[in-house]
Amino acid sequence: MEQNKTQYVLGLLRLIMGWIFLWAFVDKVFGLGFATKSEGAWLTGGSPTSGFLKFGVHGPFASFYQSLAGVPLVDWLFMLGLLFIGVTFISGIFMRLGGFTGILMLFLMYTAIGISPTNNPFIDDHIVYILVMIILVLTNSGQFLGLGKWWANTSFVQKYKFSQ
Repeated sequence: MEQNKTQYVLGLLRLIMGWIFLWAFVDKVFGLGFATKSEGAWLTGGSPTSGFLKFGVHGPFASFYQSLAGVPLVDWLFMLGLLFIGVTFISGIFMRLGGFTGILMLFLMYTAIGISPTNNPFIDDHIVYILVMIILVLTNSGQFLGLGKWWANTSFVQKYKFSQ
């Protein structure tokens, strides 16, 4: 009974993490006015990375990240990453690859803000999200409230375990 509750909580946590990334993608594509104003929408020619990389980075890697602002390849990689992470976490399919992609993206964001937490002197939300993603991948959370159980039994996953 307790394991059942834990599985539902892990499945719900996975869905929430997926929605965070998918929502960031949708908002940046259409400029819905939350984090991205309509004039900054990717569909209208805005750069989804420009604002953050020009004005939001600090610390020892700031000049490197600022040089990437508005670069089309960086915009595409960022947006495809957001979409991929969101879809994998919501569906429960390709959780390992989606989790690794999310951890990498969050780590890069963490180094971009200067490796110094802005709201807490000890920890940053990027680190918390990385730990959550590690837990979700290690516990096979895609099998709870998702398609991961079905996906794990496909011949593709049986042959290529990395795709789980």
